[in-house]
Amino acid sequence: MKFGIFYEHSVQKPWTRQSELRAYQQALEQIELADELGFDQVWEVEHHFLEEYSHSSAPEVFLAAAAARTKRIRIGMGISVCLPPMNHPARIAERAAALDLISNGRLEFGTGRSATWTEVGAFGIDPDATKEMWDEVVRAIPRMWTEDEFEWNGKYFKMPPRNVLPKPIQDPHPPMWVAVSSPETAVQAAERGIGMLGVTLGTPADYKRLVSDYRRIIKHCDPVGKFVNNQVNAASWMYCGEDENEARAVGGGAAFNFFRTAAHLVGLGGIYPSHAYTAHANATALLSQAEIQSLREGFPVGTPDQIIENLRYWEEVGVERVVCMINFDQQIPHPKVLASLERFAKYVMPEFAEGKQTSKRGEKSKGGPEAPPMPA
Repeated sequence: MKFGIFYEHSVQKPWTRQSELRAYQQALEQIELADELGFDQVWEVEHHFLEEYSHSSAPEVFLAAAAARTKRIRIGMGISVCLPPMNHPARIAERAAALDLISNGRLEFGTGRSATWTEVGAFGIDPDATKEMWDEVVRAIPRMWTEDEFEWNGKYFKMPPRNVLPKPIQDPHPPMWVAVSSPETAVQAAERGIGMLGVTLGTPADYKRLVSDYRRIIKHCDPVGKFVNNQVNAASWMYCGEDENEARAVGGGAAFNFFRTAAHLVGLGGIYPSHAYTAHANATALLSQAEIQSLREGFPVGTPDQIIENLRYWEEVGVERVVCMINFDQQIPHPKVLASLERFAKYVMPEFAEGKQTSKRGEKSKGGPEAPPMPA
């Protein structure tokens, strides 16, 4: 199993001239360290107008800076909003290909369609059409990357013959993913042969059905790209602490505040009678402070040994990658975030390395319990 980090760039009020600058600069420093420590991937969201929750409206700019500062870590557009009224598909393909070049072939291309009325409504997009828009765009972009003369006459966008430049360096093109928060989308990812990028900060039990359906259906998929990306990437929250109490107070406290802020978002599924949004947006699912600070099942918050135990749940579900949020509005002091990443890399990651014989949940691991805490 491989591990990564992701960012929303949350910035709570009251704001100063330095608030957003601090969030961006500290994130870049954390990504540099994660690259050195052997983390597999970093993902950056695309959101618009979501005050406090996410100030990340130009992820390709941030990711270009991250790519230029790193050598190995995979660079994830997570996700690029594939709605033509918001992002023209040719512009998405161009920006993604440029990122693949800047990163020397490290791009992971995530797709999605947004889930809040704040964003969709601002661009005058019909929520009922977003699923069809996304489907059309994810079929067009691989052709833009691989054809010297691309032409399109679809329902939601049209293009005369053009050579969309630059082309990505990965052959035939970067791996494709879709943000998954419901059983329906897991099925649609599998049908199209693209990776399942979990965006619900849930438990392994929440993912069990999604992963099972995805694995069963992708065996018979009709891929939209030139190859099948049969991978599951789950999202969670991570803080590897000095001890259990410190982890609960620091990591659990920041996680609780993130979920509390997320609960105020207006999800399309909750307010708009649309067949394309049959469920409430995942961001409205608020966990209790007691749940988070009790280190709920599968939640990688705690000591190294506790985190190893919790990650075994994900392993049993069949998840290949877990990507973790590591801060909320810089509530965890920057030095503590860096120390958490170092502990995780030193004591947790080796237990899930390729070729390592895994132990079952409940068995003593050699990685974390007796390891002395690293300085914070």
